[in-house]
Amino acid sequence: MLLVRGSAGGTTLTGSLYERGEDSPSFKGAPDEAAPYVWVCDEFYAVESGGSVQRVDGEDVNVAFESPMPRGFETRELALDAAREHVRTQFARIGIDPDDVVIEVVREHEAEP
Repeated sequence: MLLVRGSAGGTTLTGSLYERGEDSPSFKGAPDEAAPYVWVCDEFYAVESGGSVQRVDGEDVNVAFESPMPRGFETRELALDAAREHVRTQFARIGIDPDDVVIEVVREHEAEP
């Protein structure tokens, strides 16, 4: 499994990319089991009140979370492109310029605890 991690504004978002031969999550809305690459990551957006408070760029932002929307892909390249775009989009939804997001891709066993 690969972890795609985006960092910006003093916060981080990490999603999981399951590769060919790995067991991806199976739950309502999960993609076809035959997809060789499956991307799963939280989706969220800023709200006026309620939600969870996150510290972003030194300010409190109320964030509401949506159910993860797993997506299946035929190639690793397509999956990684979509994962990077997804992470940047989530940051944009809480007011951070997507160009400011630093993306790193690491294997699960190489990630820091």
